[in-house]
Formats: sequence, C-alpha cells, structure tokens
Amino acid sequence: MRGSVTVLDAGGHLLGFRRDDAAVLISGETSTRKAYTALQLDTPTADLVELVRPDGLFHTLPTALDRPLLFLAGGVPLHRDGRLIGAIGFGGGAPEQDHRIVTAAIAEADLA
Repeated sequence: MRGSVTVLDAGGHLLGFRRDDAAVLISGETSTRKAYTALQLDTPTADLVELVRPDGLFHTLPTALDRPLLFLAGGVPLHRDGRLIGAIGFGGGAPEQDHRIVTAAIAEADLA
C-alpha cells in the first residue's frame, strides 16, 4: 500500500512521519489529521464516522476547531498501561484499508 504514516505523542507533537514517494500527496495530510483526531477523542476514527453524519452528535465538530478533525477510518490512539501515550494515522488507501494497516502495525509493535 502506498501511503503516509504519522505518529504523534500524547501532547499531539509529531514523533514520526513517512510518505511513500509514490503516495498521493494528500495522504500526508490525512494521516496526520486521522492521528490527531484519534488522539483528541481517544477513540479509533473508524468508530467516529457515524457521529459526523447530518444527524450525528459531532456533525459540526470537524470544522469548529482551529485544527480540523478528520472522521475517516485510519487513526488509532495508542495506550500503554491504560494511559494514552499517542496516536498513529495512515492515509493513502480506502479508509477501511488504512484502519487495517494501523491496527496491524499496533499489534506488531505490541501496543494493542
């Protein structure tokens, strides 16, 4: 999968970013926003998609902040010993593919 990956610490600071040379340019932005959204709401972005539909609880939230959130699958918060330590986001594929890539990476790194 050609794409971008972003890793943030618990404060939302960039720890790591990598974009494949052949990835679409926007994948860098989407991976970062997905990680930021997962971090801010401490929830995988795949679980938040329904909340921004027109009748959803967070319908206006994605654009109400200085740094917009992105409610597409592919962002997952990271926990260690029950504590939020950061988040990872991937962009470049279909949202479901991005989510699978992130969850596989988390499992491989033993952060699940």
